[in-house]
Amino acid sequence: MSEAAPRYQFGDIARILEALVAADGTAAHAYATRASTGVSREALLSLADLADAAYYLCLLHGRHPGVIDHAATRSADNDARQWLIEAADGFARERSYLTQVTVAAGPAPSTAGQADCETVVSQQRHALDMLAQSDRRGCAMGAAMALVLDWRAVRHVLDMAAIRAGLEPQTCTLPDRAATLTVARAVGGDDAIDRAIQFGARQLLNQHRGLWDLLAARADLRARQG
Repeated sequence: MSEAAPRYQFGDIARILEALVAADGTAAHAYATRASTGVSREALLSLADLADAAYYLCLLHGRHPGVIDHAATRSADNDARQWLIEAADGFARERSYLTQVTVAAGPAPSTAGQADCETVVSQQRHALDMLAQSDRRGCAMGAAMALVLDWRAVRHVLDMAAIRAGLEPQTCTLPDRAATLTVARAVGGDDAIDRAIQFGARQLLNQHRGLWDLLAARADLRARQG
C-alpha cells in the first residue's frame, strides 16, 4: 500500500476512493505509465511488451462473470442499481475490446517462468472473484467502483496496444468518474459500510498493482535475456 494513500476518515468515502485510485492505482505505477504514454522513443514499450500486458489483463478480467457482474448480484442498494447496470454493460464492451486487442497484438512473448506467471494471475482472478462475492455489505461495491475508476488508466495501455497492433481504439462507455463518486456517496455514509467499501477498493487496486509488478518483472527479464 502506498504511504500516500489516506487512512480512513468517516464521511468522505468518495474522496477516499478517488485518493486511493490516485495513490495506488494503475496511473501511479511506473511501468503502466510507461506502457500507456511512452515518454520517449527509448522508453516506449515494444509491441511484445504491450501484447504481454493485454494477454495478462485478459486473463485477469477477460472472463464473464467479472467483478462488476458479481457485485451486481450482491448489492441491495437501490441507489447503486442503475450504476451497476450501466457499469456491467460497459464492462461487457470492455471485455470484448480487451479480447480484440489481445488477439490483434499477438501471443504473450516467451518469458522464463511463463507457467508460474499464469498461475499467479489465475490466483489473482480467484481473489477478485471472492472479493466481489463477499457478503460484507459494501465490499463488492468498493471493488466494482475501484475497477471502474482505475480502468481509465488501464484503458490507456490497451489503447496503446491497439494502435500499435493496427486497431482503432473504441470509446469507453463505463460510468464516468463523477457518476461513480456520486454512487459512492449514495451507498456510503455509514461507518461499517464505508470501511467495507474502502477495503474492497484497496484489495482491487492491490491486485492491479500486483499485475503491473509482474509485467514489469517479465519485461525486465526479457530485456536481460535478449
